[in-house]
Amino acid sequence: MSEALTLDGVSKSFGGLKVINDVSFRVPEGSRTALIGPNGAGKSTVFNLISGVYPIDQGRIQALGQDITGYTVPQRVRHGIARSFQNIRLMPHLSTLENVMLGEHHRSHPLQLVGSARATARARRALEDAGLGTYPGQVVADLPYGVQKRIEVVRALMAEPRILLLDEPAAGLNSTETKDLRLLLERVSGQGITLVVVEHDMPFVRHLCNHVVVLNFGSKIFEGTAESVSRDPLVLEAYLGSAQVMEGGHA
Repeated sequence: MSEALTLDGVSKSFGGLKVINDVSFRVPEGSRTALIGPNGAGKSTVFNLISGVYPIDQGRIQALGQDITGYTVPQRVRHGIARSFQNIRLMPHLSTLENVMLGEHHRSHPLQLVGSARATARARRALEDAGLGTYPGQVVADLPYGVQKRIEVVRALMAEPRILLLDEPAAGLNSTETKDLRLLLERVSGQGITLVVVEHDMPFVRHLCNHVVVLNFGSKIFEGTAESVSRDPLVLEAYLGSAQVMEGGHA
């Protein structure tokens, strides 16, 4: 299986403090990869390096067979990388449909999308496919948090990614909302899109992901299957030596 994403010797420092230290891992194409670790392990920083929010200090990042180390954020989006954020970044005063349409901003100026029949039709289809077809005209601020989380995923999909980065998508969701999100992501994966998920909810990770990378203090300490991660001694030690954390609820 080829790699959708490859990090080779990636390092990043802020103010002299090295927060990512020589991290290397591969994300198989079509996989559902989880990037996990204790708070402060560097997971969100790695996401920001992959998506281009931060430049790397050392190393190389490849995506879909091409070196993207020097790419800007828009160039990475056009190359097939999209993401969601830990804190929802929807436009609360706009409708669901309008928010989703903004996901095409890498191809058109956002203002040009307003009134576009093609963009409107495509956004409606995307919402229908995600089980959100009843919400297009509703203002996002009036919708439940779990619905907003799924809307953000759909907006990212409007960029037609081949790699979708999801930063704590299940955070703050109840069990029903978590299941709805997982089913949506399984459908997305079924379309051939590679998923990379930062997540603390270990049951969510075990049900969704088939490949796991674990960070601790900015270094990779494990890479392997979701079944084997809870038995790795370094991973258990990183999670305060508690197997219950890995097998039970939230990490």
